[in-house]
Amino acid sequence: MDRSAGSYVTTTTLGELVQAFVPHPLPPTEPALEPGSFIDLNRHAELALARLSGVSGLVPSVDWLLYSAIRKEALLTSQIEGTQATLTDLFDEEAGIAISNTDDVEEVTNYLRAFRLVQDNLRSPQGLPISIRLLCAAHRLLLAGVRGSAKQPGELRRSQNWIGGTRPGNAVFVPPPADRIAALLSDMERFIHDTSPALPPLVKIALVHAQFETIHPFLDGNGRLGRLLIAALLEHWGLLAEPIMYLSGYLKQHQAEYYRQLSNIRSEGDWESWVAFFLEGVAIAASDAERSIISIASLMSTDRHRLLVSSKVGPASYRLFEMLPMMPRFTVERVRQRLGTSFPTANAAVKTLEDMGIVTEITGQKTHRNYSFQSYIDLLST
Repeated sequence: MDRSAGSYVTTTTLGELVQAFVPHPLPPTEPALEPGSFIDLNRHAELALARLSGVSGLVPSVDWLLYSAIRKEALLTSQIEGTQATLTDLFDEEAGIAISNTDDVEEVTNYLRAFRLVQDNLRSPQGLPISIRLLCAAHRLLLAGVRGSAKQPGELRRSQNWIGGTRPGNAVFVPPPADRIAALLSDMERFIHDTSPALPPLVKIALVHAQFETIHPFLDGNGRLGRLLIAALLEHWGLLAEPIMYLSGYLKQHQAEYYRQLSNIRSEGDWESWVAFFLEGVAIAASDAERSIISIASLMSTDRHRLLVSSKVGPASYRLFEMLPMMPRFTVERVRQRLGTSFPTANAAVKTLEDMGIVTEITGQKTHRNYSFQSYIDLLST
């Protein structure tokens, strides 16, 4: 592809002269993005998202789907950056069960807080639109009290950064100088809110994500925030009413290719291959999420039927069962609080589900026992 995606400027950092890359504003020009490279893939991805939206009606509560999907996205996007937390760690932490890798889990929960902040703003008439201000506010939450908390949370970087290598001189990639960041982000913001470019929303999301990663506007957390931006734009442009797809699973599975495609934009101006990779990922992630929803709906339906035909099951056990998709690890005390009942009643409700093999006790202790809705967790972990 004979296209330039940007230009290089010479800058000095840590006493070394380096060539920093400054991307051209979106959309790609000279030549413009080739429609033939994305029309079919975009249609396929949009259909996959439409099917996903339709199948979400299979479960009684969309909150079930949101609980698991948002946590999977938070977990997987953090794992791309090297955290070792698991879904079970996250569920345990929420249940008040002791975990060993608290730092990694805190990074994941910070992502959840940042995501909720963005979503709340986008859904409120008084909220901020997708903007530099909103991204900075999300970044502040993302880095609060974790690795990177000393790297100017909530502030655009004021110094030169680099990616890969041990020093600027042998870096794999040197993003734009700090004094260019605000203008580059303003251009990107204009592109997001400009309704004139005749590009499908998914293609625009692909372009925006790559542009954000190239600008690398913060000292830390750029990858996670750039992927959060994908989820925000899917809702902003009406492609998914709720964030029930976890694209980071696809990006993590194809991590080397993900980074290679982003690099090829900068080195070769090859936006078409990146957009194709992104659209294929959306179609696959949407299909994966659709299968997951069908599996969860089937599991819940089967277990619910067993409860309904059993003469031993009381109201507290039914209520507890319906809470399990949003409380897959729990203690009896947590059940007591959620049901608003006495400890013996909560204990009896748990015991009923345990006797039926729906939940399992995981400590082997007589007191301070912890429980797991393991069949559900296993479905989410595949």
